[in-house]
Amino acid sequence: MREIVVCGEALVDVVQSAPLTPAASVAGTGALPPLQPALGGGPFNVAVTIGRLGGAVSFCSAVSEDAYGDAIIAALEAAGVGTGPVVRRPEPTTLALATIGPDGSARYSFYFDATADRQMTDPGDFAPSVAAVCFGTLSLALEPGASAYEAMMRRAHAQGRLVVLDPNIRPAAIGDHDAYRRRFASWLPDVDVLKLSDEDQRWLEAGPSGSTVAQWLDAGVGAVVTTAGEQGITVTTPGFTVQVDACEVAVADTIGAGDSVMGALVRALDLREALSARGLVALTADDWREVAAFAGRVAAVTVSRSGADPPWASELRTD
Repeated sequence: MREIVVCGEALVDVVQSAPLTPAASVAGTGALPPLQPALGGGPFNVAVTIGRLGGAVSFCSAVSEDAYGDAIIAALEAAGVGTGPVVRRPEPTTLALATIGPDGSARYSFYFDATADRQMTDPGDFAPSVAAVCFGTLSLALEPGASAYEAMMRRAHAQGRLVVLDPNIRPAAIGDHDAYRRRFASWLPDVDVLKLSDEDQRWLEAGPSGSTVAQWLDAGVGAVVTTAGEQGITVTTPGFTVQVDACEVAVADTIGAGDSVMGALVRALDLREALSARGLVALTADDWREVAAFAGRVAAVTVSRSGADPPWASELRTD
């Protein structure tokens, strides 16, 4: 059996229940829209997506021993995600305040000082059955855990495992933007599939150390998958580029949309037995078009309901 390991943080999204505008507060009281806690974190959402879609997946992270940490473990296991690689720690769970705009887009503020997921240490080699390892989001931006995840990424690639990266840029959580861009460039020779949003792409291209899709491919990335909301998904490889339109859907909010794409991509590659550098190279433009279309369908379900709530495989069946 081909196994997938998703590495990175799990946290609690504290989601604003309505757009925050001056009219949203009650006159004379200072009241604001209620906040609703929900489990989240990019890697957590990716693992849940893969698990719900039927993939053999485990989660590798440091998770708090607090009540939120218990809820994180329960949610992973309910989605069919293995928690064997998880280390429990006494520090609290990271919080992310998500404010929702009128168009359903989410913006985040983070509370991550001295939290459990930042204390991740290198767990050593994964089992031989692990074919692909996924990384991304805050876990690669915040020390001391970032260095541990980076070492895991490089070792996984050296061992011939497929490495999938979604940087999922959160500028508010990155102290030195240009230093991060340089570090990102250093990861590229160890990355097989790079998934990012169009906003991430523009951010990574900016500044003195910015770089482009062409440079990422030259550095060794096998495929760059870019999401652009209503504009769909673009896949760029050294040999071709394909574009898939987004599904038409009423958007509740966009929380977890990119994570759903990431998880769906990995699961689609798994179903095509392409969780290897050789398998990736063998994919045709038509193959990638089908992979991207599947990812788009999964993301469409996620954005149609509140919070990061990706679909189960049974929800995608058309027969």
